Amino acid sequence: MYERILVAYDGSAMSRAALAHAIRLADICGAELRVVHVLDAVSPFGMGAGYVPADLLDAMRGDARRLLREAYEQARVAGVACETELIQLANLNDDIAGGVAREAAACGARLVVIGTHGRRGMRRALLGSVAERVARQAPCPVLLVRADDAAAATQTGGGAEESTEAGG
Repeated sequence: MYERILVAYDGSAMSRAALAHAIRLADICGAELRVVHVLDAVSPFGMGAGYVPADLLDAMRGDARRLLREAYEQARVAGVACETELIQLANLNDDIAGGVAREAAACGARLVVIGTHGRRGMRRALLGSVAERVARQAPCPVLLVRADDAAAATQTGGGAEESTEAGG
């Protein structure tokens, strides 16, 4: 059914829950997992901040690689084949959702799994939703893991919480 599952991972509680779901699903389906972290080095602090000092960029890359290693290790412990990819955005016209959708197309993903904060009303209108944009742009089905699912995974001790320290 799903030979390749792509997971967008940033170390947040929602992405840890999404990773846990993806690992379980990959195990059931015998699928390969591809965990991606999209690094917005063009404007990480919002519009107008077009310059990121080299030492800050190196630190951001180091954090991203650490998160990807943690995700890889969780998949490996579960016996799931996994690869990781650090994607760095290159221009102001690009965004995280576009990076995830492009990677899903490039790697032949049959499913994208992504966590969502579950924002509603004005917060959603103002902040938007990366998960929603991924769902609109992805070339395959998208499984949205809600904030409620992340809280449940944390409360029950399930998911990524078991094998790693809390990531940034």
